[in-house]
Amino acid sequence: MMNIERIHHVAYRCKDARQTVEWYGKYLNMGFILAIAEDQVPSTRQADPYMHVFLDAGQGNVLAFFEIPNSPPMGRDANTPAWVQHLAFKVDSEATLKEVMQRLQADGIEVVGVTDHTIFKSIYFFDPNGHRIELAADCGTPEQMQRLDEVKWAMLEEWSRTRRAPKHAAWMHEQEFAAPTH
Repeated sequence: MMNIERIHHVAYRCKDARQTVEWYGKYLNMGFILAIAEDQVPSTRQADPYMHVFLDAGQGNVLAFFEIPNSPPMGRDANTPAWVQHLAFKVDSEATLKEVMQRLQADGIEVVGVTDHTIFKSIYFFDPNGHRIELAADCGTPEQMQRLDEVKWAMLEEWSRTRRAPKHAAWMHEQEFAAPTH
């Protein structure tokens, strides 16, 4: 039986490798681990020069980017809303969320949040490549996590049958939707 040990790396496309490395270092304190560049893709043997950069996302997690200058400009899947596809990173506290939010906003980067998801709080913003980033600080109680664990399969089953949002965990956002704070 195979067991996944951890994610080795997650790779996305970037517009400019240097800008991406510097931006993630400045705003998310990610160290630059490694760069690989080739004129030919090793797995496909396709001639396509690229720069592949790897960043330290903490605790053995690696975030990587490819700059591929001979391909058409980056785009998004027009059928997927911008809020859906994102990278979420865990931080230690809501105070850290607020500190990072102030730093981003001071440099003119638009930030959504702090958004209260009951079991964690988040801020959202875009990197220079158009990738949505979420920083999340856990704040759920063991009881809340147990409640969610107890209903996960029932929720998935109901969703699979109806394609409508099950209400088993609606308590997580009821206050937010009743009285929006932002």
